[in-house]
Amino acid sequence: MNEQNFLLEICVDSVESAIAAQEGGADRVELCANLNEDGTTPSTGMIEVARKNLTIGLQVMIRPRGGDFCYSAREFEIMQKDVAVAKTLGADGVVFGILNSNRTIDVVRTRELIELARPLQVTFHRAFDVAVAPLPALETLIELRVERLLTSGQARTAMEGLALITQLAQKAAGRISIVPASGINAENVRRIIQMSGVQEVHVGSAVTRVKKDSPAERFAAARGMVEAQKVRELRPTPPYVNQKTRK
Repeated sequence: MNEQNFLLEICVDSVESAIAAQEGGADRVELCANLNEDGTTPSTGMIEVARKNLTIGLQVMIRPRGGDFCYSAREFEIMQKDVAVAKTLGADGVVFGILNSNRTIDVVRTRELIELARPLQVTFHRAFDVAVAPLPALETLIELRVERLLTSGQARTAMEGLALITQLAQKAAGRISIVPASGINAENVRRIIQMSGVQEVHVGSAVTRVKKDSPAERFAAARGMVEAQKVRELRPTPPYVNQKTRK
């Protein structure tokens, strides 16, 4: 495929960043809270206001806490309720990952969440990157009819994990979409697409700028805000997906 014509997903933790991603030509956003913990479930209010302001795809993170991906019965109940809320509020898809204590895919509870989410799309997130036996794990997700797998190729960045990402994409053979993530920017995105053959990518901090709340001496915490221009730089030509078509 032409390296310009790929689906672009931007990871955001605010409605303002989601709108900036849309203005910059993103095809969809993954809406999260607490990106300093690699993302948790956003609030009901955030989902509702994001949906109100977006015409592009809205994927909602379903993760009750930071840390590992082995959840208690109460945490799983929270995930079930959060999936139902995201569905009610008009999300196009949900993003989650559940592992057993031995780092295999938790098939039973993953299937339960998928059934609860339908007809929404389902993405299995980077819990996969700490799963054992990645190729069998991929087949498990395909059997569960997951639409997308978000992965850095079990490495720190997508560039470092490019060999496994390529292997996963070849093994998937269109049965599930492999979505590279982590460390993707305007300088390496085309190489990643060209080498791996994937058709969509997930980008986070590369399109943000650090903003300090004011006055800084009272509110010292910094946060990343998506900039539309940085999103545009990932793909200088217009996206081939209609902006009014949710993906």
